[in-house]
Amino acid sequence: MSALPLPTRRDESWRYGDLDALARVWPVDAAERIVVSAGETFSRIIVQDAASSEVAIRHIEITIGRDATAIVHILNTGGDYGRIAVDVTLEEGAHFELGGAILGSGTQTLEIVTTVNHAHPNATSNQIVRSVLAGRATGSYLGKVMVARDAQKTDAGQSVKAMLLDRTATANAKPELEIYADDVKCAHGATVGELDKQALFYLASRGLPPPQAKALMLQAFIAGAFAKIADDAERERVETAAIAALEKLL
Repeated sequence: MSALPLPTRRDESWRYGDLDALARVWPVDAAERIVVSAGETFSRIIVQDAASSEVAIRHIEITIGRDATAIVHILNTGGDYGRIAVDVTLEEGAHFELGGAILGSGTQTLEIVTTVNHAHPNATSNQIVRSVLAGRATGSYLGKVMVARDAQKTDAGQSVKAMLLDRTATANAKPELEIYADDVKCAHGATVGELDKQALFYLASRGLPPPQAKALMLQAFIAGAFAKIADDAERERVETAAIAALEKLL
């Protein structure tokens, strides 16, 4: 059996990827498949902090049963090229929650790619992704939400925000809706900006050194991505890793 061909730019989900880096590890491992049984709750925390020269590719497929919940949190900060893809299918009354942060510097290329398929009625999904990028790093979020014709009463949201610490960094944000039902509530938003200079000046006027002021503002910026980690110890672990990654960017 011949190996799968390397993706090209024609494949929208690989549009911003580092295909030269990908070629070093192609073909990649098959997707991890997860089935959440009806009425159950599943949670997963992914901290991608590979060494700077490595290529880290991960693909997860999740089927969420009737009235079940899946909660995924992602911190994507390591590797020369780091990509985490999550494909989700929701059955009736199911819920999917994603909180993700991309923190990159140097010449890194980091991606979070999601496809959320609302195949049945009354399902909900919510995705929050925050990116902080420095140097010549590229951070991308590509998120597609598909609502089937019979998936009435769907409620889906995507919130994507990126912060550029240097003008040479690049943020790509592509939330996408494909809706075939007519009784739905779907929304998405994407912004790319820089640190508020007035806020930095205010903190400096109160005696806070500029590096510390920037660090506090960036911590507050990404905090929402991890707010729904239920376990306090796990949330502290992820936030500690994120703070360490932010310090390398400043």
